[in-house]
Amino acid sequence: FMVHMYHEIAQPYEFLWRMRPSLRRGGLVVVVDADRATQNHGTPPVLLRCEFAAVGYAQVGFRELRSAGGYLATFRAAGRRPDPAEIRACRMK
Repeated sequence: FMVHMYHEIAQPYEFLWRMRPSLRRGGLVVVVDADRATQNHGTPPVLLRCEFAAVGYAQVGFRELRSAGGYLATFRAAGRRPDPAEIRACRMK
């Protein structure tokens, strides 16, 4: 579980890449965060999905937490772990 802290990770691709081997087969990564810009101490869900996908994770669940102004997103490792040179940074418009 990463609760209200994902937006504080300075190098999310490296963090997710290094975390992946520590997951058990079928293990889940759960993120609870605010749905707002990272500079406002949150992570937009579209950015979160993109960053996880770039490192080889698939989203398997998502639930809005309206009373908290955020969400709970669940991911699982999917496919092979990409080589670091293959990881492309996500761009927010």
